[in-house]
Amino acid sequence: MKSFKYTAATSASGACRMLGENSLAFAGGTSLLNLMKEYVVQPDVLVDIKTISGLGSIAREGGGLRIGANVTLAEILDSDIVRQEYPALHQALYEAGSPQIRNRGTLGGNLCARPACWYFSHGNFECAKKGGGGCPAIEGDNEFHAVFDTDGPCVMVHPSSAAPALLAFGARVGIAGPERSREIPLGEFFTAPVRDVRRENILAANEIVTHVTLGPANARSATYEVRQKAAHDWPICLASVALDVSFGVCERARVFLGAVAPVPRRAPGAEAALQGKSVTEAAAEAAGRAAVDGARPLSGNAYKLAAIRAAVKRAVLLAGTGKWN
Repeated sequence: MKSFKYTAATSASGACRMLGENSLAFAGGTSLLNLMKEYVVQPDVLVDIKTISGLGSIAREGGGLRIGANVTLAEILDSDIVRQEYPALHQALYEAGSPQIRNRGTLGGNLCARPACWYFSHGNFECAKKGGGGCPAIEGDNEFHAVFDTDGPCVMVHPSSAAPALLAFGARVGIAGPERSREIPLGEFFTAPVRDVRRENILAANEIVTHVTLGPANARSATYEVRQKAAHDWPICLASVALDVSFGVCERARVFLGAVAPVPRRAPGAEAALQGKSVTEAAAEAAGRAAVDGARPLSGNAYKLAAIRAAVKRAVLLAGTGKWN
């Protein structure tokens, strides 16, 4: 890989002052180093933010939960609060990557991960996301690519396993810059290719993610993932569901899909299919059918539609009844 300078930050604002157009922040580095080896990204400076104190804890806050950006996926899985009160997040990360990746990769890194698309992550291919003139996946090998929003300049799928579950909980994300910090709804954090094909989020070159906050755990939730094999693999699709249930009736549903579009995708049709209904197999199946409304699969991935229907159905049943059929 290209030679680079390494520096370690001791504060969020200090890290931001070190960052610029020719530098990159990293914590776990589980995907960044692979991209550097392929010369997909070639920073002059790497700024280590794992050394910043205060970004590595899970704590209750305002009746909800605050998770620091440097908390590893393994630490989230080990949290009794997450397991008991936010099961959709626990289930989303249970088999994310491998044990080695979960012990090194962080929540902030998971949210900011670059695409797993083979055309992007290997240096021998030209693609729009790397500054090329088009998206080779549109006419190429696209079995694991998007089935929604496929008319844009890039048909990658967003790689974050945590994002759909966090969105289902109405999470907010904290962002630090050199002069100020802010917190925004997580749904506003991600950037679709039609807006900027070179980026996946709104972070400026000198900004970092500091934390994620979740509201009170007052919903029944679950995540169900479909993958090609049980070993370390990227999901074909996943569905994260949070249901407000009263006397067996769903008063409000939040359904988000992962690995099916360039950004984590909300499924409003599935939510509408559940609202005011008892959480039954029939209602869950109707939500699964509605979840694929608007899909436009590519030449090699129409099979994903059946997987989405199954994932939504099973996530709804897990959230509402504790089991799926």
